[in-house]
Amino acid sequence: MKPFGYIRAGSAEEAADAYASHPGARYLGGGTNLVDLMKLGVEEPATLIDVSRLPLDSVEALPDGGLRIGATVRNSDLAAHPLVRDRYPVLSQALLAGASGQLRNIATTGGNLLQRTRCPYFQDTGKPCNKREPGSGCGARDGVHRDHAVLGHSPQCVATHPSDMAVALSALDARVELYGIDGERSVPAAEFHRLPGDHPERDTEIRPGELITAVVLPAAAAGLPSLYRKARDRASYAFALASVAAVLHTGDGVVQHAGIAFGALAHRPWRARRAEDALLGAAPTSAAFERAVDLELAAAQPLRDNAYKVRLARSLALDVLTRLAPPAST
Repeated sequence: MKPFGYIRAGSAEEAADAYASHPGARYLGGGTNLVDLMKLGVEEPATLIDVSRLPLDSVEALPDGGLRIGATVRNSDLAAHPLVRDRYPVLSQALLAGASGQLRNIATTGGNLLQRTRCPYFQDTGKPCNKREPGSGCGARDGVHRDHAVLGHSPQCVATHPSDMAVALSALDARVELYGIDGERSVPAAEFHRLPGDHPERDTEIRPGELITAVVLPAAAAGLPSLYRKARDRASYAFALASVAAVLHTGDGVVQHAGIAFGALAHRPWRARRAEDALLGAAPTSAAFERAVDLELAAAQPLRDNAYKVRLARSLALDVLTRLAPPAST
């Protein structure tokens, strides 16, 4: 047993103050990821600051038509919320594709965004991992990497981010609201997670001690056709091999809005900006969809054993786009 302190915060301000005054502290929400990593010896926090009981557990309709989702809203509750299912179905679909029913009943919105990679080299303290121990090397690059990144990776890390929810939030142009000792700020969900570069130990743009307080879904995406698809090794309770979240709106014979994000291809949800730009103003044809997706995936750099991910992601994306806007012609 490794001892650690425990503090139950009563407010975001109290949580941030406790973090600042306790070196080595970590926030504890549902604990579905952090506690597992503590058991493995990957995480060894000196103090746990319990934020699970903060008054951040509601889904609020905003005056402009958007939604604010509190950081402690449980994944199951969020997936089942009528406003989410009606206005942002891609988010509900992504949540229901993740983990198991039992875990979704515990996992929180904020915790889902902050979960660490499930790369086996990261989880095994006997293996080299730059994310866990900077400078130790990346065991996966020349080792077992079938499930690893094909986009945006670096010599330092080839891991992928495991969240389904974050992929949908990226496609929806959501924003992540944060609170720290310096006050409040918000970050676009598509930019919240980082690519590894030379610092794979830094998963997100969150600053030390900052706490996720909410996620805001924009009114502009409310009610637009959206869809999430995920390919995995088994039908449930498995991380994605590739996934796609898309929001697509057509009118007057052309694509008027496109938000597309890939999951399980990179160190963060991969927002497909090239594909989106290629589709805007174009007729929703099979040829247009293929050109756009191929343009995005041309940047892929597969490793020895994961080139299949590029083909898989292409098939998923074309299926999703076709379901959202059946081509008028080819």
